[in-house]
Amino acid sequence: MTAVLLILFSSFASAEISFNYDIRPILAANCFECHGPDQNARKAKLRLDQPSDVLSPGKPTESELLRRLTAHDVDERMPPAESKRTITSEQIGKIRQWIQEGAKYEKHWAFIRPSKPELPPVDRKSWVRNDIDRFVLARLEAEGLRPSPEADRYALAKRLFLDLVGLPPTPEEADAFAGDRSPMAYENLVDRLLKSERYGERWARKWLDIARYSDTNGYEKDRERSIWPYRDWVINAINSGMPFDRFTIEQIAGDMLPNARVSQRVATGFHRNTMLNEEGGIDPLEFRFYAMVDRVSTTGTAWLGLTLMCAQCHTHKYDPITHTEYYQIMDYLNNADEPDLSVPTREQSRKQKQVDFQVAMAEKNLVNKFPFPDKIKFSEKAKETDEVKKLREQWVQKRFNAWLNAEREIAVHWSVLKPTKATSTLPKMRILADHSVLATGDQTKRDIYKTSFKPTLKNVTAMRLEVLPHESLPAGGPGFAYYEGPKGDFFLSELTVRANGEPVKMTDATHTYAKNAIGRGKVSAALTLDGDGGTGWSTAQGTGKRHVAVFNFDPPLKAASELEVEMLFERHYPAGIGRYRISLTDNEGTLTARTIPHDVERLILTPSTGWSAEDREQVFAHFLSVDESLKKARAELDKLRNQFPKAPTTLVMQERPADHPRPTFRHHRGEFTQPKEQVGAGIPALFGKHSNAPQNRLEFAKWLVSERNPLTARVVMNRHWSTFFGRGLVRTIEDFGTQSSPPSHPRLLDWLATEFVARGWSMKGMHKWIVMSATYRQASSVTADLLERDPNNVLLARGPRKRIEAEMVRDLALSVSGLITHQIGGPSVFPPQPASVTDIAYGRFKWRTSDGEARFRRSLYTFAKRTAPFAAYLTFDGVSGESCIVRRERSNTPLQALTLLNDQVFNESAQALGRSTADGTGSIAARAKKLLRTCLIRPVAKQEIQWLAAYYKAQVARINAGDLKAGQIVAPTDRKSKKLNQIAAWTMTARAVLNFDETITQE
Repeated sequence: MTAVLLILFSSFASAEISFNYDIRPILAANCFECHGPDQNARKAKLRLDQPSDVLSPGKPTESELLRRLTAHDVDERMPPAESKRTITSEQIGKIRQWIQEGAKYEKHWAFIRPSKPELPPVDRKSWVRNDIDRFVLARLEAEGLRPSPEADRYALAKRLFLDLVGLPPTPEEADAFAGDRSPMAYENLVDRLLKSERYGERWARKWLDIARYSDTNGYEKDRERSIWPYRDWVINAINSGMPFDRFTIEQIAGDMLPNARVSQRVATGFHRNTMLNEEGGIDPLEFRFYAMVDRVSTTGTAWLGLTLMCAQCHTHKYDPITHTEYYQIMDYLNNADEPDLSVPTREQSRKQKQVDFQVAMAEKNLVNKFPFPDKIKFSEKAKETDEVKKLREQWVQKRFNAWLNAEREIAVHWSVLKPTKATSTLPKMRILADHSVLATGDQTKRDIYKTSFKPTLKNVTAMRLEVLPHESLPAGGPGFAYYEGPKGDFFLSELTVRANGEPVKMTDATHTYAKNAIGRGKVSAALTLDGDGGTGWSTAQGTGKRHVAVFNFDPPLKAASELEVEMLFERHYPAGIGRYRISLTDNEGTLTARTIPHDVERLILTPSTGWSAEDREQVFAHFLSVDESLKKARAELDKLRNQFPKAPTTLVMQERPADHPRPTFRHHRGEFTQPKEQVGAGIPALFGKHSNAPQNRLEFAKWLVSERNPLTARVVMNRHWSTFFGRGLVRTIEDFGTQSSPPSHPRLLDWLATEFVARGWSMKGMHKWIVMSATYRQASSVTADLLERDPNNVLLARGPRKRIEAEMVRDLALSVSGLITHQIGGPSVFPPQPASVTDIAYGRFKWRTSDGEARFRRSLYTFAKRTAPFAAYLTFDGVSGESCIVRRERSNTPLQALTLLNDQVFNESAQALGRSTADGTGSIAARAKKLLRTCLIRPVAKQEIQWLAAYYKAQVARINAGDLKAGQIVAPTDRKSKKLNQIAAWTMTARAVLNFDETITQE
């Protein structure tokens, strides 16, 4: 096929041989692997991707290249026999002519910045509707071909609906369009569809293939993740007409934009769609590296149309991308942390404010809930008098004073230590203003934290370790765990203290809370002193709260000018503490851990006469939170707090601080375990040298959609063109490199690319241009002559005909049956499918089949599990979400017909159609006609109606004869219907119509 394209293009473009379109494809396919850009694989020190002495320009008889290509001696001939490659005599003739003409090399066409071409002259000007048609018609006329007639109005209506909104029109909508003969009828329909919310859903599905979107992590465990807000962002961005350059920047680096909005941070979920391996025994940093590999590859495919992944292990064998340049691109994307982001809905935010207010009022009123002693009795009428209020205040004050005195007896004066230094094996340790330490960055499964102090306190009897929450930590902390283990958890295996370099003996360790996240083993602060890394202290399910451990020194530490606290975190998942603070005390006796807040305890130890109003309020509030007599009232308050709405989360990128960049290294052979020299961010040299080259992820995102990048606009428009026509102007839509197919209409591709940019990167605008063209409106029928000359419609002499995509097959069935639910966004849903589909996946994942309207939502919202994709979609060539897909395959298999006949999704659609048809009015023929029109859209012929009516009658006969059981065919709600047999027969008939090739084909 490539050879046919080359011949076609060469005859059309020029009699002179072109290196780009005639010679490079031959050399790239047969020679570049050994004689191309990869210096490590290069043989005989010969490069054929650039001028070489073996060519002898203008002197083909002296050319060593030609001699080797035509040698009779198998040891001399190139390519060598073992390569299994052959250069044909026709190709050798082209190379000979190219050498005779001077062997001029050209930069690969895709690496040259597109410029807007002149519109070509054409003879049949009356056929042209817009500039697209000029390029197509010029090519057709050069080939001696004529465009096909315009498709009929019903075919156009179905084509437009399916292409723009992914759903079929109703017969009424198609009739209205067919009957509207105004000059603006077609354009009005296009504009209406472009404004529809369904448009964003249809085109979001195309982008989500590229984004490798899924609702699970992938790999062995393939656990659920929450990232559907990113999917909704894509839908809303497309519906709002967001320009593609902005669409790009927000997804690559939205978090780095000034005063980034929540939506812009949500957009960075694009590169959080990578898979996450939680298999036991793996190194999370290794699989983070492979996630980065995926991000580089996806970026290359989505925006550059280049197979960057080929340079992961070595310099690209065909394209001018070195091994080092691959990792320079990675460096742009490598300097981000990967947090979860809470994204409450408007209703949840409103509810949050409401509950916050109610909680604040309840807390304020808590003091009025104090019960009086049993000896004080009041009548109901007297309960709210000023006298009673005064007595209550006195009683509460008495209780408070008693509590305060008791607390002063046991309060401990803790001196918070200011760290002089905090280090770890990998995480970045930040010392905060309150002298706590916050861990950020990457972790390992065995991290050691070391924190140094210069204490002034003498005769130290105990040390307190506070583990504290923080908004930056997973689930609010206090733990740093995020990968495989429970988010926000930690596991402190061992704790040691050294004074002036000598170990300090600790004993009698206690804690305020302890719970093990995994396994039945006990956890406690005491187990951090046992010398066993497999035991320790954890506070599972205590996320977002402060917890305390106290360690007594035995004997007391008299004095130390240097104190070092070392903590070991050793688990089968990264499990460090996220934020902690160290305090010392010289209080005598064996001390135990207490929940009392540090600031409250500090105030208790000072005379209350010196308290400010805020101090008193703080201490009093704590008193109310612990007084036993208010236990019942606090339970009511806790019940109110439990009404806080749980906001959904999504996965985002967050650029790391400037003082803690993540280094990127070149990895020998692409192996994680073989990092070599460190590399900095950079653009491959093939794009030229620029003084203002991008330095970070945001600048890189802007470069992708800048005039300095010749690829993005071409790649995107070619991809969109392929969606409309079933084939790109460049057939290899994922690869614009030297191995790519040459464009069938190079000037049209450049016109589309430059027009795309000129129109402000408007996707809607370009979609309108394409569908408004006469090229798009052609009938898809093909003559025998055209089928022979151009079987794949490369020349665009007819309209597109293609089977609709997997999700559209289901959506069409739901739409024509009237079952479909239209609702934008929200969590993914679970349409019915056999339980066995997900039973085979790890953990026997249970498919929670949705009920009600959620059951019939568009397929875009179906829960996507990577290791067990929705079966019906996979049958129709759907994607798994494991990798970036820009071009789905289109197969035609018996299993697809069986799915349409037997899958529950399509059976329910057939049942709904059967019920509505049976409930209709008119003759059998009239109902058969309506059923056909509902599914096929177009007017139907009398003979077609007769055939379907006869089929219906045959089903009735089979039911009456007992060959079919009507109750097993219809929906459960119809089993007691008086029309049971009719509904069953029409359901069988609808199943057949839904299985028509025409039903699921766009023509």
